[in-house]
Amino acid sequence: MNLTLNRNVLVETFGATEGTALRLKQAALVVVGILALAVAAKIKAPVPGTPVMISMGTFAVLTIGAAYGPKLGLTTIIAYMLIGMLGFDIFQSSTADLNGISYMMGSTGGYLVGYVLAVLALGVLARAGWDRSAPKMAGAMLVGNVLIYVPGLIWLGMLYGWDKPILEWGLTPFLLGDGIKLALAAVILPLAWKLVGRARG
Repeated sequence: MNLTLNRNVLVETFGATEGTALRLKQAALVVVGILALAVAAKIKAPVPGTPVMISMGTFAVLTIGAAYGPKLGLTTIIAYMLIGMLGFDIFQSSTADLNGISYMMGSTGGYLVGYVLAVLALGVLARAGWDRSAPKMAGAMLVGNVLIYVPGLIWLGMLYGWDKPILEWGLTPFLLGDGIKLALAAVILPLAWKLVGRARG
């Protein structure tokens, strides 16, 4: 698959484009992104019949990747991980008692690795223009979800043993919620681009 990675991403359509002003804008976007990730991670709903919770965390991760592009998106997600590593309660299931390295090495560790991979992938696909149409954005979200689940499930298997119901713990309860989030992002990002086009028109 050949990707021409020369398209603007959404955050490049407004504000400064060079110099110190650009650096300040990027720093502000990183802060906003970290806050969005932290808030979205705490927006949770129970999955009926299971002990798991679904959150808006993956939605935030993937949309930030697409809106920010690979470099700024990667900077943002790594900064988010570093803040979480320091012990701040910013992850989906972290608490005042379970946080930092201890939390990150627990059952969600693989998914956190997947977050980094997914942000990078969505940023690259946005550079190729996949965020400008609903079908391609849905495809990009699907790629991102796969990149989150694969290391997440591998980590669960290594942590608890492959004889355990790993898919029932770490995949199937989340599929419906992720499908809804995928559809939502597939609408929102292309719509944002249409609004940008109208504003410039």
